[in-house]
Amino acid sequence: MDSYIQKDGKTLRLGYTTGSCAAAAAKAAAWMLLTGRKMEQIQLQTPKGMELNLEIREIHMEDTRVICAVQKDSGDDPDVTNGTLIFAEVRYSSTPGVTIDGGAGIGRVTKPGLDQPVGAAAINSVPRKMIRDNVFQVMALTDYHGGLSVIVSAPEGETLAKQTFNPRLGIQGGISILGTTGIVEPMSEKALVDTIRVELRQRRETCEYVLLTPGNYGSDFVRDSLGIDPAIAVQCSNFIGDALDICKELGFRGALLIGHVGKLVKIAGGMMNTHSKYGDCRMEILAAHAGSAGLAAGSMEEILNCVACDDALRVIREGGCWDKTLAGLIQRIGFHLHCRGGETLQTGAVVFSKEYGVLGQTPNAEKLLGRIKEESTWCTL
Repeated sequence: MDSYIQKDGKTLRLGYTTGSCAAAAAKAAAWMLLTGRKMEQIQLQTPKGMELNLEIREIHMEDTRVICAVQKDSGDDPDVTNGTLIFAEVRYSSTPGVTIDGGAGIGRVTKPGLDQPVGAAAINSVPRKMIRDNVFQVMALTDYHGGLSVIVSAPEGETLAKQTFNPRLGIQGGISILGTTGIVEPMSEKALVDTIRVELRQRRETCEYVLLTPGNYGSDFVRDSLGIDPAIAVQCSNFIGDALDICKELGFRGALLIGHVGKLVKIAGGMMNTHSKYGDCRMEILAAHAGSAGLAAGSMEEILNCVACDDALRVIREGGCWDKTLAGLIQRIGFHLHCRGGETLQTGAVVFSKEYGVLGQTPNAEKLLGRIKEESTWCTL
């Protein structure tokens, strides 16, 4: 792929996701099956809006099925799946429409709380839509109205998965087919922190108090549950500690962090960069707080085997120690935010769950939110 971006003064090449590989291979295989004509290159429109021209490899054509592959290219982003072949087998099916499943080297979901239900192939929602849309496009072009089955596979997937978080997340037997934009952008932590700094500096021109959210979940909550324009929030991604440091540096008086429990629970353990590459202590922290609140040992063990925080919260609620557990958790989040903010920066947090709503807030959160609203009179929707 010959598209580039500039980060930290460097020219970095973009890549494309396993989802794009699977969709392109499926599109090519469907075309070859329905037309009988060999295809060695395919065009794919990604959700990001970029068009890819991808080489089709390992073509195997039969009367009732076609198998082919696209090689993953991660660009200049380090990725264990870079260079691996993602295969798609398309065959005629008695089931109308397009059915999708995973074959060899594609993981299976064994725990709740992930993008796909337990038992399903670990092919996430956006790649599934890409596959389905592209195969339907071929069916329309060839005037075919029957059913097609798509099986995605990755011969090296089971080995590669051991170098990922998949086994710990409860995805067994292979890699996941991922990607929300279809494009891989090389990540630079310095560039991301610099972007946060620029936005905070702009906000400091008119405000002394600032609203921070780790990402889209927090922004959606601000809009849907608080009725506040999410544009006033500064997205700090995983860099919560860096964002607080910058707030102090720029002379903010207060910062309120609103985020999903999946991110903010890590702060209760002192993690101020919540990226999974630095660790994933969510279940250990939840189990510890629930245990100190009186949760039975068997239920604590169940929490440690959970994948998603909402599932762990269900165990806590069923165990009868909801209020005490959350109170302890919020107290520790507030403690670590205060330690990082110091005496010059007032800090607070609101923690929510998509399943259970607001889980709790630090004692000064309401006051900080009021200050933010006062300074941003345009913020209410």
